[in-house]
Amino acid sequence: MFQLLEKDVGQYDDTIEVFWATGACMFVRADLYHEYGGLDGDFFAHMEEIDFCWRLKNEGFKIMYCPAVKVFHVGGGTLPKQSPRKTYLNFRNNFSLLYKNLPKNRLFKTFLARLFLDGLAGLKFLLQGGFQDLTAVIEAHLYFYSNLGKLKKKREKLKQGSVSKIYQKNIAYEHYLHGKNKFSDLDKNRFS
Repeated sequence: MFQLLEKDVGQYDDTIEVFWATGACMFVRADLYHEYGGLDGDFFAHMEEIDFCWRLKNEGFKIMYCPAVKVFHVGGGTLPKQSPRKTYLNFRNNFSLLYKNLPKNRLFKTFLARLFLDGLAGLKFLLQGGFQDLTAVIEAHLYFYSNLGKLKKKREKLKQGSVSKIYQKNIAYEHYLHGKNKFSDLDKNRFS
């Protein structure tokens, strides 16, 4: 989580249902991929596989983790980790992802929390001298607001609902305020 890599000591050796699969090693039947719209071309490089998996989950499908498969993925091949463009895409695509897929009763609460957390992230960037990253966060917000009509049309075509295996707390809060640095540190009872 948050640039920290967790050492593999066998803690993820069970075949289980998960919320999403990384595009670096995701297998999906071609008929389902095409029927449910595949990857959203408006995302580019970040979170498009989460969006796709979420859409499948909203349609009642399961996403499974298969620990027997080994995949070696060179992260940051598209954009370097410290790129303001990467910051922009992460913030922008996360807004789109949440708006398209969250159930209606979670939208306001989630976006209110996001405004607060994005403000904190912007402040962190500012204090660390990351002016380009701060600008990227602002530009991501501007993109979201200026494309709200387009996103609303996409949202209206999709089924939103309560899906399984989504973490019901805020990972940023857990990381920064409670020191949770690994996925295995999270309360497994908070996945529903």
